[in-house]
Amino acid sequence: MSKKLLVLAAVIAIVLMGAAQREAAAAAPDFSKMSVTCVVPYDAGGGTDAVMRGLADAAKGSFKNITVENRSGAGGAIGMLYGANAPKDGSIITMITVELATLEAMGNNAGLTYTMFKPILMINSAASAITVKADDKRFGNIQDFIEYSKQNEVQVGNSGIGAIWHLAAAGLAKETGSKFKHVGYDGANGAITDLLGGHIDAVAVSYAEVDSFVRSGKLKVLAVMSNERLAAQPDVPTFKECGYNAVLGTWRGLGVPAATPDEVVNELYRIFSEAAASDQFKEFMANTNNVIEIQDGKTFEKTIADQLALYKELVDSLGLKVK
Repeated sequence: MSKKLLVLAAVIAIVLMGAAQREAAAAAPDFSKMSVTCVVPYDAGGGTDAVMRGLADAAKGSFKNITVENRSGAGGAIGMLYGANAPKDGSIITMITVELATLEAMGNNAGLTYTMFKPILMINSAASAITVKADDKRFGNIQDFIEYSKQNEVQVGNSGIGAIWHLAAAGLAKETGSKFKHVGYDGANGAITDLLGGHIDAVAVSYAEVDSFVRSGKLKVLAVMSNERLAAQPDVPTFKECGYNAVLGTWRGLGVPAATPDEVVNELYRIFSEAAASDQFKEFMANTNNVIEIQDGKTFEKTIADQLALYKELVDSLGLKVK
């Protein structure tokens, strides 16, 4: 190739590269001029709602306006389906949770699959905590609870049939030989309210969701389904310590429709990862006993796929697959 042609090819390459860079920059919206809505697929007052509101508050300086909207129902499927079918411009962001995997594993997902989302980042994780009324004389400790539930049906509230706290309790029942009647709600808050009212016997939600009632003396945690004891409740044993192989919990993060441009997702990742690293959000999570666990979009997507495989195996073993 002649020297003139080489120079011409180099000039063309530079022009094309510059055009591509301008196009990429143009594709990333200026969120400081946009209003965005963060969808929580559960009722207000639960753990997912609290984490989303704390994160949105920490990120509010990056948007023209940011609001949180609760769209509950079907164990989280209604809100997540709404978010999966939202505009692909980053204006609607969904708090995706472990139910994205559990509902699909159960076949109770109303057409929802994790591939409908492009994950932005994971925000936090939490283990199930078996919690009862503080004045319930039947349950002095976790062994009392297990022995009683082997002989008597115990009503255990969860955040929706097919949701993680349902599967956590079902897995525990299988491991211990307990007899649970699973009572589903549209989020943990309704289950906790009915426990306080004496309408059910226990809940299998996260510690963060019952923390204020434990501190006020209305509820007590018997054991947690984690590998280690909770820093907030160091005297509460894990099920592993008690001889039971029960380690189950939730994760939460942000997602947008799968066809959303990478430039949009990358900008949202920048904004929300900075918000998650802020002192404001760290303090909020510490005060509400929530654990921060950050994963980038690619890592988060692999986590969801791995969790789906895990819960398919659990659902099959428990015979919970929807026919």
